[in-house]
Amino acid sequence: MDVSRARTHDPSEWLETCPEFSAPLAQQLCDWILTWEPDLRESVKWNMLCFSGRKLVCGLSACKRHLGVTFFRGTELPDPAKLLRSGANNTNILSMRVTTLEGLDRGALRELLHAAVELDADPMVPPAPKVKRAQWPIPDFFKQALSRKQNRAAADFFHKLKPTYQREYLVWLSMAKQSETRARRLAETLAALAAGKKWAQRKQV
Repeated sequence: MDVSRARTHDPSEWLETCPEFSAPLAQQLCDWILTWEPDLRESVKWNMLCFSGRKLVCGLSACKRHLGVTFFRGTELPDPAKLLRSGANNTNILSMRVTTLEGLDRGALRELLHAAVELDADPMVPPAPKVKRAQWPIPDFFKQALSRKQNRAAADFFHKLKPTYQREYLVWLSMAKQSETRARRLAETLAALAAGKKWAQRKQV
């Protein structure tokens, strides 16, 4: 996520500026979290409202059509209600999507939060080692474009990027299903790479 575009770093303002759909969900989840675990501290990181003890425990992501609830050491937590699913950017992070509070297992969520706080509070339990993700394949159309002489600058910058930043471009290109969308994203990618821009900076070209 492009942290330079964070809408605010103030937790109260963050709640006030959430998208219309997720705003009431964010407010209710925030109230629950601070009621259940009042010693947690609020901060805004990566456009998320984060809650910390010794370190980051959980966070809220307010999106246009859902509220994301992230647990930073989710893989180490008991989750008998199976609230959590795999995260996209870190194999130790697990998250859940909330679109309505109706039917949400509030008790299970409270137990999950309590377990996360207890885990964070124990300095004798180090975080689980990160599991290295499989490398995202380079789409053939992108590989062919990078091999062309006119795209040498783009290819050079792409290959100098760290795997995490390469992956952002590769996932974005791979998710384009229609030929028009794929062509548009490819052109935008090549221009951004030639200008020395990471994926999050591509619109600055």
